[in-house]
Amino acid sequence: MTLQQLHSFIEVAAEGSISAAADLLFVAQPTLSAAMKDLETRVGRNLLVRSARGVALTTDGAEFLGYAKQVVEQVALLEQRYLGRPPSRRLLGVSTQHYSFAVDAFVRMVKRTEGAEYEFSLRETRTWDIIEDVRTLRSELGVLYRNDFNRDVIDKLLRDSGLAFHPLFLAEPHIFISRKNPLAARGRATLADLADLPRLTFDQGANNSFYFAEEILSTLSSPQEIRVSDRATIFNLMIGLDGYTISTGIISDDLDPEIIAVPLDVDERIEIGWIGHTAIPLTELAQRYLEEVRAVVAGFGVTLLG
Repeated sequence: MTLQQLHSFIEVAAEGSISAAADLLFVAQPTLSAAMKDLETRVGRNLLVRSARGVALTTDGAEFLGYAKQVVEQVALLEQRYLGRPPSRRLLGVSTQHYSFAVDAFVRMVKRTEGAEYEFSLRETRTWDIIEDVRTLRSELGVLYRNDFNRDVIDKLLRDSGLAFHPLFLAEPHIFISRKNPLAARGRATLADLADLPRLTFDQGANNSFYFAEEILSTLSSPQEIRVSDRATIFNLMIGLDGYTISTGIISDDLDPEIIAVPLDVDERIEIGWIGHTAIPLTELAQRYLEEVRAVVAGFGVTLLG
């Protein structure tokens, strides 16, 4: 196989369409289609499922894509170091639940990235969509939580998708509230303290389920509940309505100066981890991002796992 075939395969996988990839690569669609069939013949496996709507990766194709990216990345590094060529365009996609530490780490990773050109994506999205993003390789890795309540469901869904959960740290549950909230002066909060406050949760859309909720204790009823779709809105409601949400307690003053975390007195722990394909090694950039996540979390005095 050739490097050109690997480049082409990566583009086809990203676009989900041979014709769209052919336009970007400035080659004829039949030529690119023939190149992909030749690649499959050479590796002796079906890498793509073709349909009228485009193409999708087979299980072998998803695994092959991970190795193809590694090879192309290593060649680019060799050319940069020994042939004096400019750095290649850096690529990375991350999908995550709504955590400020994930954003903070992403900022650090981008600032450390060498090269004038890059194409990154950071999606704060729903739990089901995070798993789908990683399964379909829209994102290389995802960040989400599990606990004793949702563990079996999340783990089964990951196994069925060819993914694995890798623990990063255990967090003590906290409530996120406005600095002006009456509970802000408390050393700890109890569930009874929250009874008269609006509970703010992230909407999970069509796949709404207790098991996919981003917040622990999702089965407990609340007389006042508001579902939102993004972090900016939930913070505004914390300030405007004295609402609360339950999360890790890790929050950046630089990114969210008006919001504080107060420990919640419950017998629960939140296990935060990253998910990725079991058969695909992480690229250098993905590993660098996880290094930044660990550095951000360690800065809050949280003990890392693994």
